[in-house]
Amino acid sequence: MVPREAAGAVPARELSGGMNPRTVILVGLAAAAAASVAAVWVWRRFLRWREKDPDEIERLRRVDVNRRGRIAAAEIVDLVEPEEIAPVKSARRPCMIVYKYEVAGVTYEVSQDVSTLPSALAASRSLAHESASIKYDPRAPTNSIIACEEWNGIEGWSGAAKAAD
Repeated sequence: MVPREAAGAVPARELSGGMNPRTVILVGLAAAAAASVAAVWVWRRFLRWREKDPDEIERLRRVDVNRRGRIAAAEIVDLVEPEEIAPVKSARRPCMIVYKYEVAGVTYEVSQDVSTLPSALAASRSLAHESASIKYDPRAPTNSIIACEEWNGIEGWSGAAKAAD
């Protein structure tokens, strides 16, 4: 049997800079634990940064339905403005346009909050029981819009013209 040093092997102490192999393993584990803690901290900060408020989520839904939606005829049923019971902290009050439409023989009656779309809100106040166009998601017909930032289905209303007034 040939001793390791005689066969050209380098002793473990010389590989680790003269440190004990157990110490090297412990330092490596401590570095891995510190890196893991740092990675979890960075990931949580990233997730908090990505959180969106409900208004932004609704805006993204409207834009998505506008982008890939199909157009159908609808009837505006009502405009619902809740009564103010207590002082509201936010500046805007929700205002819902209730409308109904038919897709593939099924009638849907839904509502959309248009309080973030002031031009659509102003145009809809006098349009109860009038016809309109809506866009709906072909994969989920209940997901529909009557107006968004880039499109509107309220007949006789032009978002660009009303916004300029």
